[in-house]
Amino acid sequence: MTPDLTTPIEQLHPKKSLLFTPITINQLTLQNRVWLPAMVTWLAGEAGFVNEEVEKRYLRYALGEMGMIVLEAIGIRDISSGPLLRISHSRFVPGLRDLARKIHDTSPSRVIPQIIDFLRISTRNPQKYLARLEEQDPQKYSGLSEKSEDELQRILTPRQWHEYNYGYRQLIEDLSLEEIRSLPGLFAQAAARAREARFDGVELHFAHAYTVASFLSRRNSRQDDYGGQSLDNRARLALEIIEAVRREVGRDFLVGCRFLGREDITGGSEIEDAAYFAQEFARAGLDYLSVSRGGKFEDAKQPKIGQAIYPYTGYSGSMCMPNWTFAAAYNHPYACAIKQALASHGFRTPVVTCGRIQTFQVAENILRSGEADLIGMARQLLADPDWPKKVRDGVGRIVYCDYHNVCEALDRNHLPVRCKLWMNHPRGTMHPPLYDYGSSKTQHPVPDSGQS
Repeated sequence: MTPDLTTPIEQLHPKKSLLFTPITINQLTLQNRVWLPAMVTWLAGEAGFVNEEVEKRYLRYALGEMGMIVLEAIGIRDISSGPLLRISHSRFVPGLRDLARKIHDTSPSRVIPQIIDFLRISTRNPQKYLARLEEQDPQKYSGLSEKSEDELQRILTPRQWHEYNYGYRQLIEDLSLEEIRSLPGLFAQAAARAREARFDGVELHFAHAYTVASFLSRRNSRQDDYGGQSLDNRARLALEIIEAVRREVGRDFLVGCRFLGREDITGGSEIEDAAYFAQEFARAGLDYLSVSRGGKFEDAKQPKIGQAIYPYTGYSGSMCMPNWTFAAAYNHPYACAIKQALASHGFRTPVVTCGRIQTFQVAENILRSGEADLIGMARQLLADPDWPKKVRDGVGRIVYCDYHNVCEALDRNHLPVRCKLWMNHPRGTMHPPLYDYGSSKTQHPVPDSGQS
């Protein structure tokens, strides 16, 4: 289909738009450019297997016929990770393969898993933390639990003081070279399992508060070849992962990544860093780049006692998931800058943009401008998975996300993630309801800062 680029967007039938024009990435063709980014659902069991609830959620998305479905972050280490899906062993492949098959049987949507590594964190328990320090070094830390806060702050190192207040968190500076050099293999093996499970590709998670993003960060203080202020050092692990994954799955399998356009923390990476990394990722052979922002541990709020720190509670978290007070497409300038940086160096690697995009007009305008190639919608597609079909066919009332982030609050507490707009629907207690399309024409309101 040839898109109509001459008709004003307000008068354009979506079927003739760029948004609903197929796009081919590597050897994979997507029927449209609507992209569902990874969203953790917390629907998996503690063992990490695909279950009925996980299937229902993703088959419901598939009915909406978005071009790409990215499965929630899936762990690559074979360790207990709570109700998070895993792809860390061959025993997980049958369930993942069955999920991929059912999605393909349900819809023309393509589906890929996002694979992730994260470091250890512990729940906040100040008294237990002090008791552990006393046990480790009785001579130095005797009587810690009886001291005042002022005394503790003078006695403890800055890191110990932070762990006392926020809970223990493993840092990339704690990792040995052996541990770092094991990561490319873990990612490569997980990618091979994704191919074995017959997914359409794989997304490498290089964003937010997780391991690889911390290596890419300006706040990486390692004093070896994997750290410091050198961009090459900070990119080294990510590039080794890409190389190992490509070696394992071949050139014909879709491989992309999610990474940050900006960290939004004091001393964190800026768009200049992201533009450099984007060029290196493209040169290394990634098929697409999905741009996010923020979501860091460094500025997260103090957790309650008995809870672990959550990386979306501070300023950087609000930038990662901008709420209803922010303008439409608030984070798009970062994807646009990365797209321009790639083009200026001769790279045509597709870029996924996201962040409060919910109307056809906004999405189509971004694509027409050439500022991105695919439109990421997470919370909007959670609110209404039928958005692509409704917009394309012009039939049915769209349920618009109001960006009050109830879904994020559920995620924070490791509860099944739902949208407040359908939580009380009789058929939508765990999953989006099957809305009645009826005969009413879809409306495409012009967005403002309070709507989109």
